[in-house]
Amino acid sequence: MLPSLFVAHGLPTLATEPHRYGRFLGVLASRLPKPRAIVVFSSHWEAAPQRIGSAVFYETIHDFFGYQDELYEVRYPAQGDIALALQIRRQLEEQGIACELDDRRGLDHGAWIVLKLMYAHADIPVVSMSVNPGLVPEEQYRIGRALAGLRDQRVLIVGSGGTVHNLGKLAWQENEADDWAIAFDEWLSECLETWDMDRLFRYDLEAPFAREAVPRGEHLAPLLIAMGAAHQGKKAKLLHRQYQYGSLSLSCWMFG
Repeated sequence: MLPSLFVAHGLPTLATEPHRYGRFLGVLASRLPKPRAIVVFSSHWEAAPQRIGSAVFYETIHDFFGYQDELYEVRYPAQGDIALALQIRRQLEEQGIACELDDRRGLDHGAWIVLKLMYAHADIPVVSMSVNPGLVPEEQYRIGRALAGLRDQRVLIVGSGGTVHNLGKLAWQENEADDWAIAFDEWLSECLETWDMDRLFRYDLEAPFAREAVPRGEHLAPLLIAMGAAHQGKKAKLLHRQYQYGSLSLSCWMFG
């Protein structure tokens, strides 16, 4: 059985610039059994109800601006998996979760940056998934739980977002991590490692600096989904954590 993963995608420049975190993700992928397919929930595809990517081949979406030209030339030519997309729709509908197929949307940078750093050859079929930041944490977790059985079928479930993601708080000249970002991440780590869902589902009321760390829910939703996919085992392990520009967290969690 494969684990499920939460992988922070950081800034788009991770795709083209040498970085310790990028090297870590490549090593992590090499140590996991090779999946037959990857299901990736990206914080940069917001939709309601739940969308399921069913493209035969995915276009690479460069949904950012102001970066060097080379970044806009990056392509990740992933192939889709229509049979898996249909299976995901069936499993979600069986749990009463409204969803729709989408055969037009490509891979946004929340998805393709993580995939490129982990599986550079784009030789594994992909099913992209949206997130809905309007759902409460329990509902996000429930989506992951509905797909938990895929892990037995050599499908890697990946949530791509960020535990601390507030672009308005970035300190562009700063290398040291901000105390408030560390405080939130440490509180979150305690909840994940003890699988304390009562506290986690109330993070917005109980976590220190929750409003600063999570101004909107879209970047934390993939973590809750990935966690739900490992509900049966209830094991969480922090594999990596560092920060960009003071507070943008680059963390990777393994569940199951």
